[in-house]
Amino acid sequence: MGGRKREREENTSSKIYDEKNGGGVYIPPYKLASMLKQVNNNKSSIEYQRLTWDALKKSINGLVNKVNSTNIKNIIPELFSENLIRGRGLFCRSCIKSQLASPGFTPVFAALVAVVNSKFPQVGDLLVKRIVLQLQRSYKRNDKIMLLSAVKFIAHLVNQQVVHELIGLELVTALLENPTDDSVEVAVGFVTECGSTLESLCPRGVRGVFERFRGILHEGEIDKRVQFLIEGLFAIRKAKFQGYPGVRPELDLVEQEDQLTHEISLLDQIDPETASDIFKPDPQFIENEQRYEELKLALLGEEDEDEADSDAAADDEDNDESDEEEVRIRDETETNLVNLRRTIYLTIMSSVDFEEAGHKLLKIKLQPGQEMELCTMLLECCSQERTYLRYYGLLAQRFCLINKVYQENFDKCFRQQYSMIHRLETNKLRNVATFFAHLLGTDALPWQALAYIELTEEATTSSSRIFIKILFQELSEQLGIRLLNERLTDPKMQDSFESIFPKDNPKNTRFSINFFTSIGLGGITENLREYLKNMPRLIMQQRKPVSQSEDDSQSTDSSASDASSSDSESDTSRESERDDRPKKRRRC
Repeated sequence: MGGRKREREENTSSKIYDEKNGGGVYIPPYKLASMLKQVNNNKSSIEYQRLTWDALKKSINGLVNKVNSTNIKNIIPELFSENLIRGRGLFCRSCIKSQLASPGFTPVFAALVAVVNSKFPQVGDLLVKRIVLQLQRSYKRNDKIMLLSAVKFIAHLVNQQVVHELIGLELVTALLENPTDDSVEVAVGFVTECGSTLESLCPRGVRGVFERFRGILHEGEIDKRVQFLIEGLFAIRKAKFQGYPGVRPELDLVEQEDQLTHEISLLDQIDPETASDIFKPDPQFIENEQRYEELKLALLGEEDEDEADSDAAADDEDNDESDEEEVRIRDETETNLVNLRRTIYLTIMSSVDFEEAGHKLLKIKLQPGQEMELCTMLLECCSQERTYLRYYGLLAQRFCLINKVYQENFDKCFRQQYSMIHRLETNKLRNVATFFAHLLGTDALPWQALAYIELTEEATTSSSRIFIKILFQELSEQLGIRLLNERLTDPKMQDSFESIFPKDNPKNTRFSINFFTSIGLGGITENLREYLKNMPRLIMQQRKPVSQSEDDSQSTDSSASDASSSDSESDTSRESERDDRPKKRRRC
């Protein structure tokens, strides 16, 4: 490493710039060597920083201009040995200039950017911003050459998953909104370069783009040459983009889990950060250089023997602290979770049928507890559709039957959605209700989930009543009214259905009967009607034992009082007889 640094310093330009006027004068090599020795003694000085900046600029520019599909694997380690964090503006400017000068090497530059972006996302983000800004400027100025160059670069960055495919679709839509000969030609070139990738990631969007191309052909307002270009594009699509692969095998250098995708709208106000292209003194120059040296060792797996012996313990502590900080930052931003959701979403939307989607989703390695993310994304995608698609219900049914964990998670989703049903629009509400009706009708979701529904006038709102209406109407269409009634009258399940068919209060019972009758499902309330009809007799039967017990107590009290009164009368009669007897004796 020390040899490379000395070599870089010897190769610096023999011009020392004057700080006042920004110019430079020629200095003989022997005098320049003596000046370099003086500058090297103070590495924090502005002169030393300026020399290293010039060397960094020259090295990055040379490596970018030298790269091709054969030597790219050798250029990448040399490029990482340069301070790309400090020279991120230099790297972006070199890539854009080299690609503009050699458009045929655009796939190579895109592969180089993809590798750098996987390690330094801030560099990739800056490059994408500058390319989008170049695209905006060239479009406003009607600069066709610059526009073709920027569009081609974006197309291959989409292939490398550095730029999100939605930006590509947004670009094609903008080009075809008011079609001209030049804009249609640029759009055809873009779809030709990245159509294979878009077809695999977003087939519905590509279908809409080709429908727009077909409409332009039917209108016939463009030049014949451009019409031939569109017809050739349709032929390429029919051949499944043979000869136009998204990424060539020798340029596929980044693993899918290491890819970082940037999303920038073409209408955003973009800051190109041009200040990063010019030299500025850094008050913490030595510390920043040391940090990049440590990062470079981690990237390239190299060890500096001179510093390993003296700073081994300090490096270990710094690495531990940096690792802990990285873990903490990753947890706070939830980068892994966002990438997982993006992967699940793209897999769901790009699959042809539910069997293909289920096969792809099962290949995704989910950590314990992340199954809920799949269920949530599936339900969210279903609710966003204009009309309910059976595709989502079949996919959820498959996961419920494969693993009981998904069944429990969809049960939780049912409870959460019903508790927040008032927040959904009518269209989303209908899709969600039909989705869960499919799961219940196919026994993928246990019917105990209906226990979360309490069908009373006080416990329901207009949204929840619509949800219950759609849910039971879909169930009746799937199962039939007879089978649905058998399910709802199953003695083993009455604990789960007592909140839907309440029997605690005649008012709630009548409300449930009237609700199902108004939606055309009065047949499932026969038992509830019978209960309501017999409710007065049941109440009387409950009251009768109470009245009988009261009558018995009253009869016992009256008999006791009669007995006491008869006893008192007999006593008085006996006393009267006793009084009469001596009187008779006196007469005799």
